[in-house]
Amino acid sequence: MNQPVLTFDAALPISAEAPRIASLIRDHQVVVVAGETGSGKTTQLPKICLLAGRERIAHTQPRRIAARTVARRIADECGVALGEFVGYQVRFTRKVSRSTRIKVMTDGVLLSELAHDRDLSRYDTIIIDEAHERSLNIDFLLGYLKQLLERRPELRVIVTSATIDTARFAAHFDDAPIVEVSGRTHPVEIRYRPLGDEDEVDAIAKAVQEIASTSSTGDVLVFLTGEREIRDAAEAIEALRLRGWETLPLYARLAAADQEKVFQPHRGRRVVLATNVAETSITVPGIRFVVDVGTARVSRYSARTKVQRLPIEPISRASADQRAGRCGRLGPGIAIRLYSQEDLASRPEFTEPEILRTNLATVILQMAQAGLGDIEGFPFVEAPVSSQISDGLRVLTELGAIHPRRRREHVRLTRTGRLLARMPVDPRLGRMLIEASRRGALHQVQVIVAGLTVPDVRERPLEHQQAADELHRRFTVPAVTSAAPSGGQPRRHTVHTGTRPVKETAGALPGGDFEALMNVWHHLRARRRELSGSAFRKMCRAEFLHFVRFREWEDLVSQLREVCRELELPEEGEAPFDVVVECLLTGLLSNIGLALPSPAKQGRRRPLTEYQGARGARFAISPGSALARTTPPLVVAYELVETSRLWARTLAPVSASQIERAAGDLVTRTLSEPTFSPRSATVVASETVSLFGVPIIAGRRTNYATSHPEQAREIFIRSGLVEGQWETRNPVVVANRYALEEAERLTDRMRRPELLISDAALYDFYDRVLPETVVSGATFDKYVRQLDSDAGLRLTPADCVTDPGQVRVQDFPDRWRVGDLELPVSYVYDPGAGADGVTVEVRLEQLGVLDPAPFTWQVPGLRESLAVALIKSLPKRIRTSFVPAPDHARRALAWLEEQGVGEEVSFARAMGQALLALTGVAVAPEDWNAAALDTHLRPTFVVVDNRTEVARGEDLQELKVRLSAKVAGTLTRRAGRLAATRATTWSFGTLPRTTELGGGVAGHPCLVDEGSTVGVQVADTVAKARRSHAAGLRRLLTLVTPSPLKWVVSHMGNAEKLALGGSRYDSVPELLADAWLKAVDRLVREAVDPMEIRDERAFSDLVEQVRPEVPQTTAAVVATAARALAAESRVSRLLATLPETDETARDITEQLANLTFARFISATPDPWYDRIPVWVEACETRLTSRGKNPNLAARNREEIARLEARYAELCDAQPPGPLPQEVEEIAFLLEEFRVSLFAQGVRTAVPVSAKRITQAMGLVGR
Repeated sequence: MNQPVLTFDAALPISAEAPRIASLIRDHQVVVVAGETGSGKTTQLPKICLLAGRERIAHTQPRRIAARTVARRIADECGVALGEFVGYQVRFTRKVSRSTRIKVMTDGVLLSELAHDRDLSRYDTIIIDEAHERSLNIDFLLGYLKQLLERRPELRVIVTSATIDTARFAAHFDDAPIVEVSGRTHPVEIRYRPLGDEDEVDAIAKAVQEIASTSSTGDVLVFLTGEREIRDAAEAIEALRLRGWETLPLYARLAAADQEKVFQPHRGRRVVLATNVAETSITVPGIRFVVDVGTARVSRYSARTKVQRLPIEPISRASADQRAGRCGRLGPGIAIRLYSQEDLASRPEFTEPEILRTNLATVILQMAQAGLGDIEGFPFVEAPVSSQISDGLRVLTELGAIHPRRRREHVRLTRTGRLLARMPVDPRLGRMLIEASRRGALHQVQVIVAGLTVPDVRERPLEHQQAADELHRRFTVPAVTSAAPSGGQPRRHTVHTGTRPVKETAGALPGGDFEALMNVWHHLRARRRELSGSAFRKMCRAEFLHFVRFREWEDLVSQLREVCRELELPEEGEAPFDVVVECLLTGLLSNIGLALPSPAKQGRRRPLTEYQGARGARFAISPGSALARTTPPLVVAYELVETSRLWARTLAPVSASQIERAAGDLVTRTLSEPTFSPRSATVVASETVSLFGVPIIAGRRTNYATSHPEQAREIFIRSGLVEGQWETRNPVVVANRYALEEAERLTDRMRRPELLISDAALYDFYDRVLPETVVSGATFDKYVRQLDSDAGLRLTPADCVTDPGQVRVQDFPDRWRVGDLELPVSYVYDPGAGADGVTVEVRLEQLGVLDPAPFTWQVPGLRESLAVALIKSLPKRIRTSFVPAPDHARRALAWLEEQGVGEEVSFARAMGQALLALTGVAVAPEDWNAAALDTHLRPTFVVVDNRTEVARGEDLQELKVRLSAKVAGTLTRRAGRLAATRATTWSFGTLPRTTELGGGVAGHPCLVDEGSTVGVQVADTVAKARRSHAAGLRRLLTLVTPSPLKWVVSHMGNAEKLALGGSRYDSVPELLADAWLKAVDRLVREAVDPMEIRDERAFSDLVEQVRPEVPQTTAAVVATAARALAAESRVSRLLATLPETDETARDITEQLANLTFARFISATPDPWYDRIPVWVEACETRLTSRGKNPNLAARNREEIARLEARYAELCDAQPPGPLPQEVEEIAFLLEEFRVSLFAQGVRTAVPVSAKRITQAMGLVGR
């Protein structure tokens, strides 16, 4: 295409410099052109390049709207159609042809061309316009072009800038020439009005009032920091009620129609309240006055919190000049600065370049894709600090775009990174698209990414805010609150929320701004299909939805689809929205937040919930979010922006599992409290999962061996195998535990726990024989199955003790043999506990036949310890004779073995015999203190009935007394068919002498006296059976023989009859009946051993034998009773003469009560019955001779009292029922001893003394 005729507008200052600039371009690789706004440099420089003979010109602009506008203006000036000689390209719009020589584009488009044309070979001239803005793209291009110029000497670069720091650009390009072009400006008067204590809003109103009162024409431009400040200032200015004035806002997020009002013609005067958008990007017409607060919100990225902040900062001196210059375009102007001149002088000269305050992820990505080396060595105009570079690398690592990088290693892109580098979108957005293609959600994510990129289509005009909010609310899905989300499966772990846990659920979490954005898209798309073009525009206006922005959104979605097709990213169907959120998460992982406990509610205002964000950040949900009135436990935000505080904008609720899946290896897993789980037979730990310092999961149980196999193996061996927590049927483990239990039982019996293998030694054994792969029950089982033989894994009881030679099993038997019985014995080693020592199990039916004496000898293994303890229990006066106690104990035991002393006597008595024989020192029975013995030296007896414990204790005799009734009942039950009752004749057949009762116990069937009838029972001892059988037999004889009592009475004298009337019996007939029993008993015993009468024939023979003798014998028995009762009557008369306090009287009264009690006739055995009259008559003698030797009488009384007290103790220790014969005999010896003391003239029936009686009592039960 032929070059059009080039013309230059003489009114533009740059036109005069065109020849000089063209010459410099021909002679220098780089030319810096500095010119104020209005100098014409943007539109005229491309033509000057053509004038200099350049062929292909790339002309960059920082904004898309500027690229389109400039291209159209140049095409108009050249008289050509746009898209031919002059064309343009912005992110997703390309209007160029093969004949295009001037291509206007955004700086980002030129950057993207480096990916496939590193030398930018299609251009011979590159113009970087508005370089003073120092955007990230501009700085990167300036650095890259510096390198490129070395490879392409023919390339020309023109850098244009406002008159701001042009020397820096020239220095960057090796002192390139600078051409300064003046602008079309007028003088501006600067007035300084520092705030002092004055409020900023009041100062603005005051400045406007000053302008209104000192001038009559010209509009006012007020520079403020944000929307809220603009609203506050508008209210203050409107309160001035200035006639003919109007107030208009101007900021980037303002609805397009409201923005357009600023540029429309108007009557009267106007105050435009603007952010720094009006500083360079937009020229507001009609401005003659500027009010500058001197601050602006500056986008600043925090490498620490990964947050793009918008703090309010003082503007630079260059920005202050730019603002002041806005009122000098039409004529002289006035700029009122609400800060001091000294404050201005202290500020930096220029605004800090974007590269020093933004994230460098995109730059690093593009450099790696283009192979331009590492960012650390790149020739930036101003190099970023290392923390920014590190942060950019961390972002790319977070996105999975680069491989882990060692120190000084070049950045290497992953497959994901290479895809991201080819996408003309922010890497975070690109990462969402890549993930969506993998999850079948690409179309949905394309819509959301495009919607996040363009300005929000939902408008909110100042005068219709409430109506707009009402209409837009329908797009918002009800969001999850701090309660658990509905639906899904219940949680298995806890999500941290400070002090309160929340439930983790499966399934989608409804609500959020992303889904609202999708709803807006679906709504607009559906309505557009339904309505005509004009109707659709009308609907958009009515519903406060921006039609043009929606068109841009649609175009961007189409362009994203095209990009994804070129990258061969599959687009299939639609996915559930929770999947969409997970795709979004992959690009927003640094923007997750965890709800912290809400502060207490104050009044009606709902407290603002804070969220714990990544790397220690704390933010709140922006008031404009769909989630603003809810408290989701976990959220993800599209952006975190810091104004008055850190706000999260455009959010969605998420679950911990979604974050965990999206983050992958980026999460930090902290394992604590590893323990063995018997249920799963694995070592589990409590897992806390966090992402960038945000704890998303706490307390989840996880397999510890997965990450820590060595430690898991150690815990498995120690807890599962050594401590036995693993409940398994594995034959190796079962065998080893049995061996260990056997060894433990042996060492417990011996009370030598130190002989048992230690846990450490057992651990060493398993550690030695098991491979490293055995970390759990499952791996143990698998290993055992693979072995040909498991013998190497098995233990024996001998392996489980440290010195097998010291183990004496025979001294600690499992059963205690007593006569024909074998009683189970168990051992407990638990010093100080009640169960410590030896426990003997006794069946209830065995209890009665057991003699306590053998058990006092203890088991052989404890006998020496028992002997030593007994010696040490002696009183000191005796104990000192047996020092050292262990030596004397061993000697005594040896003597007992040599002498063959058996267990029929108590061990204490046997020890006394041995010590007496060895040392000559006597030990009385009462000197031994068995209660002082340690628990383990005193056997414990457990009485069981049908395997149920009935009683337990250390005193066998006490147990026999306490359980005698239960024993009798048990014996009766066990007797079965042998038992009988209420018999009056021999109707029992033949009674066996013994019957087996079980448990090795032989029962002894016998008759029992029931009073008026006779029964059969089974006694547990022969002695009991003999006594019961004799009593039952005599009763049965009285039932089958005629009564002799009438005959006896007829042959009694008057004195006898008189004596019988004074007895303790209820009546004389009762006494005579008792005498009849006694007579029959005497005849039976004289005729035969009562135990021999076992059948009816023997009984009949006995009846025939005793019947003739009954009357005479009964008469003799009655005569003895009459003599005793007559003597008692005489004694009673003597006692009546003595005071009640007399010791002798009390003693004799008690003695008589024990001699002639009711039923004393049949209860007193022979031969002692016939001695009763003698004992009563001795009382009479004692009374008649009292006073002769009172001291002797007192000593005798004390002696007999001491013996009777001890005898009472002996009786109390006996089982209920009749006393054993050997105990009963002692009572009669005591009576004979009384005769020897108080009636010395009367002969005793047997030799008797206090010593003999004491010895007799000592033999009982020992």
